[in-house]
Amino acid sequence: MGFLSDSERASLVPSELVDKRTPIPTQIVSSDEYVPPRQNAAQREVEARLLDMGDRLAKHQGVSRRRFFQTASGMAAAFVAMNQVYGNVFAASEAEAATPDMANARAASLKHQFIMDMHTHFLRDDTRLEGFVKQRDAVGQKGWNKALAARPQTIEDLKFDNYFKEMYLDSDTKIALISSAPSDIEQDWFLTNEMMATARAKVNAKAGSKRMFSHFIFTPGKPGWLDALDKGIALKPDSWKGYTIGDNTHKDTSHYPWRMDDEKVAYKGYEKMLKSGIKIVCVHKGLFPPSLEAKFPNLRNYVDVSDVGKAAKDWPGLKFVIYHGGYRHVGEGADPAAALAEFERTGRSDWVSDMAEIPAKYGVNNVYADLGQLFANSTVAQPRLAAALMGILVKGLGSNKVVWGTDAVWTGSPQWQIEGLRRLEIPEDMQKKYGFKPLGPADGPVKTAIFGGNSARLYGFQQHASAWSADRFAALKDAYETEGAARSNLRYGYVRAG
Repeated sequence: MGFLSDSERASLVPSELVDKRTPIPTQIVSSDEYVPPRQNAAQREVEARLLDMGDRLAKHQGVSRRRFFQTASGMAAAFVAMNQVYGNVFAASEAEAATPDMANARAASLKHQFIMDMHTHFLRDDTRLEGFVKQRDAVGQKGWNKALAARPQTIEDLKFDNYFKEMYLDSDTKIALISSAPSDIEQDWFLTNEMMATARAKVNAKAGSKRMFSHFIFTPGKPGWLDALDKGIALKPDSWKGYTIGDNTHKDTSHYPWRMDDEKVAYKGYEKMLKSGIKIVCVHKGLFPPSLEAKFPNLRNYVDVSDVGKAAKDWPGLKFVIYHGGYRHVGEGADPAAALAEFERTGRSDWVSDMAEIPAKYGVNNVYADLGQLFANSTVAQPRLAAALMGILVKGLGSNKVVWGTDAVWTGSPQWQIEGLRRLEIPEDMQKKYGFKPLGPADGPVKTAIFGGNSARLYGFQQHASAWSADRFAALKDAYETEGAARSNLRYGYVRAG
């Protein structure tokens, strides 16, 4: 069971089995949600340059290439290779890649940066979406990680335990929000609402501080959904989340798609949310390229952002966070190069520009953009596109309305995405032509706001008064790093074969 058909999955390779474990992906990695595009020529060139640099610098530093790629110097090398192919978009130098002390000093100076990743996932242990379990078994059987071959793998092995390691130990993330995805088939929810609340309690109890937030998934139009909302309030979620597409897992039989501006359906839920005092409403949008539109034309009017503005204007007491920034160009048939060409031709990007124009068009200030797959896909595929998308969102919404989310752990530890934003800058020619302001340094005001400040304010989280810098997780991470543990550079999902 899963988003992809058996025939679609036959053309893919589990990304864990790719032998070139580079610090950043050199081709797009998808979850079970969509078919990733093939590695393009530019990505192949980045990979070749990175592997060559890795061999050369690893030999110079007296380590294996794989070990080099797990270091701060290896991460710098990845962005140097990206610059060599795409132009100077990232702050990275060959000196940093070649000098461990320099790379380590930079990493150490940023390791305590406050980062709230408010868009993360793992799967329930009784899921029928078992593609990830089979992949983990294969990792053990192929000998990539012999520790996994000792016994059959489970979702718990793969997802929660791995999630904890990837989020809190292998990345600079300080706070994470666990999310889910609904289905008309109850067993095919990623996690039930109760499971999310339990995970939050478990993590925070272990940490001795608030390290995890959680969603409550709401399903407008589904029988009993308003009663479920009433029960959900008792779980005290930190925010709500809905999928206007309805059942994203089984799009072919999605029975309850809905629009955010539906006064007869969605508005009844908003009223309960407002009264509950839980006023943050997260909504999955985008990730619906023309190829999916052709396959599921009945869902097209539910997945764009045309319903966001009216809902936001009608409900000024709620804060609407649009996941993935509404970005649609993912999956097969959605070439990121074409998305960049669209921007360079028109100065716009489908649905993202529509999102960014909502405040001016509707006179609202309660709409936020989560980065999600927008950033993960564009950074790997077309860095100039990533810069353009960031420019569009910051210019239209304001840097105080763009929030950090990675959709991890589908693409492995989010550290490569963190480094991507830390190093990304909007090229000067793009700034001049489109009126974009620079993103600035890794710890400058814009990126500091996006990484954590905006979400802290949105959720009323007192980041400076929190104990996260001295709790049990902080001590655990210090011990983990002292013992010399390193990122696996694994990504959990699929890449196109060939």
